[in-house]
Amino acid sequence: MSPRREASGQNELVTAREAAALLEVKPSSLYAYVSRGLLTSVPGPRGPGHLYARAELERLKARHEARAGHGPVAAGALRWGEPVLASALTGIDARGPRYRGHVGVELARAGTPFEAVAELLWSGTPPDGARLALEPPPDARSLAELGGRLRALARFVRGGDAPLSTLALVVSALALGDPARFDAPRAVELARARALLRVLAAGAALCFDAERLAPALAAPTVAGSLAVAFGARDTPRTRERIDLALVVIADHELNPSSFAARVAASTGADLYACLGAALGALSGPVHGGSTARVEALVVETGRPERAAAVIEERARRGDALPGFGHPLYPEGDPRAALLLSASEPRNRAERTLAALVASMRASGREPPNVDLSLVATSLALGLPAGSAAVLFAVGRAAGWLAHVFEQRTAGFVLRPRAHYTGP
Repeated sequence: MSPRREASGQNELVTAREAAALLEVKPSSLYAYVSRGLLTSVPGPRGPGHLYARAELERLKARHEARAGHGPVAAGALRWGEPVLASALTGIDARGPRYRGHVGVELARAGTPFEAVAELLWSGTPPDGARLALEPPPDARSLAELGGRLRALARFVRGGDAPLSTLALVVSALALGDPARFDAPRAVELARARALLRVLAAGAALCFDAERLAPALAAPTVAGSLAVAFGARDTPRTRERIDLALVVIADHELNPSSFAARVAASTGADLYACLGAALGALSGPVHGGSTARVEALVVETGRPERAAAVIEERARRGDALPGFGHPLYPEGDPRAALLLSASEPRNRAERTLAALVASMRASGREPPNVDLSLVATSLALGLPAGSAAVLFAVGRAAGWLAHVFEQRTAGFVLRPRAHYTGP
């Protein structure tokens, strides 16, 4: 192991010069911190130089900033404010999310398979060099065993249950069947992550028709598994549209569900527990649960001619309109633009959704966001209600797992402080 990775578990080690720069102090102050016991150092690989653990430096810097009055800044950062964590996974600008430097919308437009994007997020493998399939489908015996274990969950799922609750049940069942899930080596965890995406997609069948579970497990791709689970026609066009949605939703920086996954990962929780935490956060009505609110808006509107009236009535009541606006994209969500451009409204529900978008635009209101466009994709493919939430969860699972891996490498517990306002 490199000397720059040895101390404090997996914490990165930096030179004295780098440490002083990070703390924004002179080298003499750095040595004073060591002598006062505020920092520790280890001998370098050669010469008199010492090395310092980056995580320990960052903790010391955070304490100093808090004492210097940076508390309000940190508090504001948790509300769409300044960045609070360093991450090499996803950046966001007007073009949408960039996965390790690759614009997500462009990857989707180029037909990049979801599996390649997952590998890019997890390992930094360029999309054109990533493996284009996940773990090979289980053999017949393993498939029957896994299918039987998951099929038994069907008795706990009632018609109309929220799909995200069902997926959380699937993840919990997988955890109980995997006693080797704790503190696994990185290579093993990557294989587990690949299998998890496949099984999570197939497990969506329990939300709609448990009889589809076995054929969904046997499908060769995540998009194919979802097509079968949804009961859609498993055609190239269907798989391409599903892949398009999965790629644009794969990650979005420190959104609530990804942050929840990172918090769980920082405590040493296993991969399934981290996904469970993320799914719980995603289910909220102002996160992934917003897709169900968009579906309800389409039902409420009923037909295209009522779109403008519904929007004005909601505005009169002061009710929020789900599926529109995003704080990070004041000029419009490029992910939504791509997914909506691929939709050609045919049935009444699709035309109603399109009329809502047109009426919002005509009245100078906010543009559609990715939640609405996932519902548009679902309607265009004739998928059942709740499918948009599943697309969100399965696609974003790639990002959740990437955040888990990155947080484990970071090696510190995410534990912000609260500003006490009580008696």
